[in-house]
Amino acid sequence: MQNSANYSHQLSSEKGLVSRANRSVLTFRAAFKYVKNFTSNLVTCLLRESNFTGISSNLSTENMKKQGSDSNSASVMPALPEPIKDLKIKYTKIFINNEWHDSISGKKFAVFNPANEEKICEVEEGDKEDVDKAVKAARKAFELGSPWRTMDASERGRLLNKLADLVERDRLILATMEAIEGGKLFSTAYLMDLGACIKSLRYCAGWADKIHGRTVPMDGNFFTFTRHEPIGVCGQIIPWNFPLVMFMWKIAPALCCGNTVVVKPAEQTPLTALYMGSLIKEAGFPPGVVNIVPGFGPTAGAAISHHMDIDKVAFTGSTEVGKLIKEAAGKSNLKRVTLELGGKSPNIIFADADLDTAVEFAHIGVFYHQGQCCIAGSRIFVEEPIYDEFVRRSIERAKKYTLGNPLLPGVQQGPQIDKEQFKKILELIESGKKEGAKLECGGGPWGDKGYFIQPTVFSNVTDDMRIAKEEIFGPVQQIMKFKTIDEVIKRANNTTYGLAAAVFTKDIDKALTFAAALQAGTLLYVFLELCHQAQQIIHMLALYTDATHTFLWVNCYSAVSAQCPFGGFKMSGNGREMGEYGLHEYTEVKTVTIKIPQKNS
Repeated sequence: MQNSANYSHQLSSEKGLVSRANRSVLTFRAAFKYVKNFTSNLVTCLLRESNFTGISSNLSTENMKKQGSDSNSASVMPALPEPIKDLKIKYTKIFINNEWHDSISGKKFAVFNPANEEKICEVEEGDKEDVDKAVKAARKAFELGSPWRTMDASERGRLLNKLADLVERDRLILATMEAIEGGKLFSTAYLMDLGACIKSLRYCAGWADKIHGRTVPMDGNFFTFTRHEPIGVCGQIIPWNFPLVMFMWKIAPALCCGNTVVVKPAEQTPLTALYMGSLIKEAGFPPGVVNIVPGFGPTAGAAISHHMDIDKVAFTGSTEVGKLIKEAAGKSNLKRVTLELGGKSPNIIFADADLDTAVEFAHIGVFYHQGQCCIAGSRIFVEEPIYDEFVRRSIERAKKYTLGNPLLPGVQQGPQIDKEQFKKILELIESGKKEGAKLECGGGPWGDKGYFIQPTVFSNVTDDMRIAKEEIFGPVQQIMKFKTIDEVIKRANNTTYGLAAAVFTKDIDKALTFAAALQAGTLLYVFLELCHQAQQIIHMLALYTDATHTFLWVNCYSAVSAQCPFGGFKMSGNGREMGEYGLHEYTEVKTVTIKIPQKNS
């Protein structure tokens, strides 16, 4: 937690922050009223002039698949292919220079299926020597005059688009693999994660030939311009909760800008990354541009962080490990570091919010992917007048979950990633009981095999409890009560983290106040119910214009896009990933000044 001096300063300045935010509200009120009226008129025109009324009649609950909730329906998910039965694992070796290598030490490590605790296969275990080998290959590929350095930027974009084509072709294989090694629901992996991977690659492909510098009107007889140059060899350390998405978020912007990379996937989920190695080679990337070294954090990960010939490290994972990586960078060559770390994100529900909507989105914000999300809205603050009803509905919602094999249809919750995480979550649940929180449902393991934990809801949670302060990374919902805006702003910001935040209200004043006041870097989801018809139109457009991604309409808490920068404040990390801001993390700006005889405007 913050030290007492810093926290006291924060509290003393909080009122001024809210006051400034309220002044901002006055600026936006007139514009908001105009937009609200315009939206209402637009909806009326659409309903009258188009056939939407006919479409609306087809959106009855009979024709819509409910995502486990009687009160909140979501559009029907498109038909899914069946997962591949008896999937054969082809790639288990280290990928360097577009070739497959045994580990120098001869060591291997086992990869397990968290749903049944059975071994899937063994993978070559990379160590310091293997990292050195990969870095040499990446450095050679980055040399001046190499095929990669002399390649047109547009050609880099073409290769990224080709890679996206191959991912799309092998979508079923990759989704099945991710469900088996990571315990992720197959439907989520196939529809959402693979969809995001493809979009991320194509987004960065489009940027490849649009990264450029500027001319600068320097004083004197000089011609000055800037170049945006690739940094060099980038070490990229990938987490286990979104292994494919994070693989793309790391390599796509790096390659787009012309860097070379050495990737270390998480030891729990290395198989999809290694499969990607085969697609990278097939796409036509030159040898050494992408290298993949599976291994463990204290060995392979530490070797990347300390390496004197790596120019940048990008890491997604725990705050504890992020500190070690930054320390290693400082003790080695002061390599650039971007970190996307932990979170304990506030989700604030006001009494004027649509209660059904708030309950559903708060539920998704915590229980999505078994709670194994850095942006999980795990501190839920509910205004006092609706607290008891919110708790009651949240318990009902959690009890409707079906747990089981993530490959099977109808299953809504898979296992935690491994035994270590499983034990940590159960220990934190026990701490909640001992410290006086009320266990409303769940609270223990589920089933005879696999690392399953019952969906758990706590009420009467106070800010000093461990479950209210520590990142649980599991299916555990903590619901707290608040009375005033000033109070909840102070409590929401009273954390060492600052990754995400959410507010549910119909009041634009509250929404804009929180937009200014909450200390969160990535996401502030403000739910403003403009009118019932507007929601209906948005639903129809989502259903009929992009039928392959209708499930995304439900998950508005975790709505992340390749176009939007992602990252945290405070101990949730440094830097941004994706979007145009994410590209800046992979370039160096060089100023070039040329003496000329005479300058003319």
